[in-house]
Amino acid sequence: MTYLNAVILGVVQGIAEFLPVSSSGHLAVLQHFMHLGDVPLLFDVLLHVATLLVVCIIFYKRLWALIKSWPSLFKKNKTDDEKENLRLTGVILIATFFTGLLGLFIEKLQVDQYVTVIYILFIVTGVILLAGKKWGGSDGYTKVGIKHGVITGIAQGFGVLPGISRSGITISAALLSGMTREKAGEYSFLISIPAILGALILQLKDSGSLMSSVGTGTIAAGMISAFVVGLISLKILLRLIRKGNLYVFSFYLIPLGIAGLIFLR
Repeated sequence: MTYLNAVILGVVQGIAEFLPVSSSGHLAVLQHFMHLGDVPLLFDVLLHVATLLVVCIIFYKRLWALIKSWPSLFKKNKTDDEKENLRLTGVILIATFFTGLLGLFIEKLQVDQYVTVIYILFIVTGVILLAGKKWGGSDGYTKVGIKHGVITGIAQGFGVLPGISRSGITISAALLSGMTREKAGEYSFLISIPAILGALILQLKDSGSLMSSVGTGTIAAGMISAFVVGLISLKILLRLIRKGNLYVFSFYLIPLGIAGLIFLR
């Protein structure tokens, strides 16, 4: 893999991790056409870690509030903010459990080896985004519970499939479960943190082969480009969520999937 390859993949990750078009699907298709099939999955995970840093920066206030609330678990008299953040932490843990359970099974399918399936899943994501235009409710973090955690956790598990947008399907699932658009967007990225960290831990076994086949400098180039582009992409996405305009990406994904099935295999 060259530096240019790494930067291109990083830019695509930075865009597609946040905009609901499936970063894993686009990375798999690009690697297929760049003939980079020998690159360990850990490289993709590290690109996700770079965009995870973006999430931590954009949502640092909420993350810090969550962390500060944890010691209050043992207090009798909790503030309203502490109750809200403890409730949200519990829902995130529930979502993470279901994501891990489903994600480990789906990962064994090795769908990224079948480009045709990825194109089909692009179409599926587009349909989900179109349907999600009509979803949404009034639930804030004070009302989230088991239902929200289970629905979004299962959705994020399916987001492991390349071609299914993790952000798109989890935001849509959060809206379907009754969350407001603003909370659904933030929550979608909060539950991504333990999921991405878990994937990193599982793939660390490939660190030796990654360094030998890619190299430290090339990895850094990919991660830096993913981080910089990701900062811009996430800010754009949050504006689109508030306006209820995520569905516009279906007009890219559905034609892309159809074109891929016809011309690009």
